Amino acid sequence: MLISPSIIAADLSAMGALVREMDPAVVDLLHMDVMDGHFVPNLTFGPAYIKNCAAHTSIPMDVHLMIMDPEASIERYLEIKPWCVTIHYESTRFPARLLQLIRGAGIRAGLALNPATPVEAAFDLCEYADLVLVMSVDPGFYGQKFMKGAVGRIKRLAGFLEREHHDREVIIQVDGGISLENIGEVAAAGARCLVAGNAAFAGGTVNSNVAALKKRAI
Repeated sequence: MLISPSIIAADLSAMGALVREMDPAVVDLLHMDVMDGHFVPNLTFGPAYIKNCAAHTSIPMDVHLMIMDPEASIERYLEIKPWCVTIHYESTRFPARLLQLIRGAGIRAGLALNPATPVEAAFDLCEYADLVLVMSVDPGFYGQKFMKGAVGRIKRLAGFLEREHHDREVIIQVDGGISLENIGEVAAAGARCLVAGNAAFAGGTVNSNVAALKKRAI
């Protein structure tokens, strides 16, 4: 199980010092939610901020583009060489082309689906994706509760991948409301990479919180 703490749950002004304290042996990824105020209501940061964060840690960057028309700026994110770049199915008319562009840059290509989008919409695009992100909350609003319907969506996606893409790994990632209480069920449904916001940053240290999440996911 990979755990990717979402940095929007932390103090963004002190991120350099915070990521230096994270143990790369415990924290697998750092989830970077890029929001444009258009695809989602909130604004966060862009490629320069992610590049600066990456300079303070060896933990790979997990870039999640919650932006309209990602094709207009995606090259700037590819230049950072993150672990993965994820685009939203709903944000572009050209998801297959963009996924191939990301993969062509030697970076994992991710496809995200909003809760209102049928998970089956991703099926014909899985051959171009290395990761499918199932949103378990509406994107762009930090602190929401986990939508239980996501469990069934994860199971349907996992079943499809097992039937149709069993010869290669497509990672199922889940983002939104992940906690100690639900991580076991989400993992059992087929998720292999979980984004943690409040569960990673609230109380204790990120290292201890992530270790606890991994232990509960087994």
